[in-house]
Amino acid sequence: MSLPRVSSLETFLSLPSEVERSRRGSDTSTAGSVRARRLSFNPLPESWDPVIAKGVDHPGQSVGAFEVPRWKRILQIILAVIYCLLAAGVVFGYAALKPVLKKEGAYKDVCDGVDTCVEIHLNLMFTVAAVATNVAALPVGVILDHYGPRVCGVLGALFLTIGAFFMAFATSMPFDGFLLGYLFLALGGPFTYISSFQLSNAFPQHSGLILALLTGAFDASSALFLVYRIIFEASGGSFGHDQFFLTYLAVPVLIIVIQLAIMPKQSYKTVGEMIVDIEDPTLGDNPSPAIAEDADDQVDEHTALLREEQREHHENAVQGIEELLGSETVDKQARREEATSKRSGVWGVMHSNTTREQICSPWFVLICLFTVIQMTRINYFVATIRVQYEAIFDSTSKAIEINNFFDLALPLGGIISIPFIGAILDHTSTVAVLVTLVTVATTIGILGVLPYEWAAYANICLFVLYRPFYYTAVSDYCAKVFGFRTFGKVYGTIICLSGLLNFSQSGLDYLLHETFHGDPVPVNMILLSLGFIVGVCLVAFVGLKSRAMRKKREAGYGSGIGEY
Repeated sequence: MSLPRVSSLETFLSLPSEVERSRRGSDTSTAGSVRARRLSFNPLPESWDPVIAKGVDHPGQSVGAFEVPRWKRILQIILAVIYCLLAAGVVFGYAALKPVLKKEGAYKDVCDGVDTCVEIHLNLMFTVAAVATNVAALPVGVILDHYGPRVCGVLGALFLTIGAFFMAFATSMPFDGFLLGYLFLALGGPFTYISSFQLSNAFPQHSGLILALLTGAFDASSALFLVYRIIFEASGGSFGHDQFFLTYLAVPVLIIVIQLAIMPKQSYKTVGEMIVDIEDPTLGDNPSPAIAEDADDQVDEHTALLREEQREHHENAVQGIEELLGSETVDKQARREEATSKRSGVWGVMHSNTTREQICSPWFVLICLFTVIQMTRINYFVATIRVQYEAIFDSTSKAIEINNFFDLALPLGGIISIPFIGAILDHTSTVAVLVTLVTVATTIGILGVLPYEWAAYANICLFVLYRPFYYTAVSDYCAKVFGFRTFGKVYGTIICLSGLLNFSQSGLDYLLHETFHGDPVPVNMILLSLGFIVGVCLVAFVGLKSRAMRKKREAGYGSGIGEY
């Protein structure tokens, strides 16, 4: 599983010089500078995706948070956390839903009661959903940029509606209702979750907390199927999956009502975008020379009133931004971002390169390979945890206990790790983060093949903490190494490729059940070895480049940007 996890939706680039400001004579140039200041999930190149002109009432245009009442912004955040908790990542509670579907006879008519066949069909259902979640991040970025968060939210609700309907009536449909239903549930997640990120700009001083709440809601949403499984068992199986998913239809209805009645039609502007608005040469007391000359030649009552309105608008915007930021100035935020960038050791190394150069570089190839392997390992473990521990301990009861612990630990791990992830990424170098990733991944792999209960529980505890840390670290790596300008293309490509290659889980299932006769150790050792080899190569490459960049800076030869 992977959806974008970030701690900030903008980057504080150096403010434009006076010369650059004087050259801003068009909306397009200003908008271009805005786009450079905001992290975008849109994968399309700018030649295919023209910037929306300023001053146009368009859903893709952003709006300043100070223009919306404070109470409404607070309510929007609360409601977004609630519906993300109910919809953002429910498909990743698969481990809790799987035993219920098996008890209810899912795929038994197709498989003639053969358990291995049922297992493979159910795991394929999850695999397709995991792939769809990753691939869906690409169109979400485009739609969000062009049509705004409300359209994204409504589309997500429609996908959830279709998914819940198919899941409820899967056994009576002429096609594979389980697979298609779970697929649409997976598609609904990114549309509801990613479109909520912009709410962090409703209160820039607390953007980190808001993103943490949304991320925590995403992680906790996997517990929905755990709650259902508990209800299913408590009812003696009378509350079947069809009744549950019919009840769940209330969630997308709620999301549609919230989107149309409360949520913003347009995304909130980042601080960087609002700064650009203030520096717009058509506003304020310092218009560009051309505008000033025209104004002096055509001074009449209409022109004077227009200039007065522009001045008042400028003053109101400045006051609104000051209220949003409070006592902390933009300069302080910029200095903090700069300190974090320097601490990284590799920040800016590929920022000046083209997208093609970035994707063809070892910086991209190594992190992409590592992500493919780790994402496959993570999703494969989620899909087969019970089967694996049944084989390792030769005990169904122990496997069920471990599975139950995992179902509870998975959402909790994501929530518990939130405060620590940001601190680690902000206060350690990129090399140290990668070393941690490889070390923990290797430890998890070793614990996963040991035939001891303590190893199984330790494995799960490490796994549920590692999972959110890993995905956040990858997005952080992409932002620091490749830059926000190409983030949507580079990060989107990594996640899309990783998602598509997750179809290899079907091959791993075949190896587990057919080639190795249910023994999970060989498959786990293959994944562990591949991850370790690629991880060591990644750490070695980044470590050497980071050291070379540091030596160049110390010698006064520059920052090393653009070298790969």
